[in-house]
Amino acid sequence: MDLIQVENLSVSGRLQPISFTLKRGEMLGVIGPNGAGKSTLLQCLAGIQPYSGRIEFEGRNLAELKQRQRARLFGYLPQAQQSAWALRVEDVVALGRLPWGDEDTQKIEAAMRLADVTQWRKRPVAQLSGGEQARVWLARVLAGEPNVLLADEPIASLDLKHQRTIMELLRSHSHWQQATILSLHDLSLAARYCDKLCLMAEGRLLAFGSAAEVLTPEHLSLAFGVDVHVDLDSQPPIILPR
Repeated sequence: MDLIQVENLSVSGRLQPISFTLKRGEMLGVIGPNGAGKSTLLQCLAGIQPYSGRIEFEGRNLAELKQRQRARLFGYLPQAQQSAWALRVEDVVALGRLPWGDEDTQKIEAAMRLADVTQWRKRPVAQLSGGEQARVWLARVLAGEPNVLLADEPIASLDLKHQRTIMELLRSHSHWQQATILSLHDLSLAARYCDKLCLMAEGRLLAFGSAAEVLTPEHLSLAFGVDVHVDLDSQPPIILPR
């Protein structure tokens, strides 16, 4: 049985009917130009965007689950976050335990170690840089131990070192838990780390499959409107506009 099955998922004016499946242990990269519908797709999966169609997890229709049940299965990391209160880092990470109704200190500590934020535990999150805050928000999601981790541009504000660290962490999550779905603009990183790719443009699904199946000059030219040089055999893969 597929872990996640999406059937004719659509949002009026934003997302045309999309269907795909994802197996246990896979990491899916959602790619495409600005305005392609990547964030909308993730919001539908997270249950915060009304949609038409059907999303199943292990054969269960997510629309039939209570909000807390769904939050335990799907952890969502939005593209931009900010704290309205002067919360300390460890307090923000502890919020990830809300779907479970506890403050499991071991799980909170483990999440902070994974995201490399323990050194800031007592600092107000608002005093951190954008990239540092991004790691704190990721730790919050990890603390909830979701089966599926949804991340919208999780490396956008990170330096090169932490881009690699977070991509490796997200990939490992797929194997530790069950699946990771993230949107990102860096096509080379998508080719390097993701098991499957979902290429979107103007709310449509243009291609779905492995990097070799999706990252073709023809597909990328159609999505981005430019001629693209693709060398997936290079380490790391090279994808550049001509």
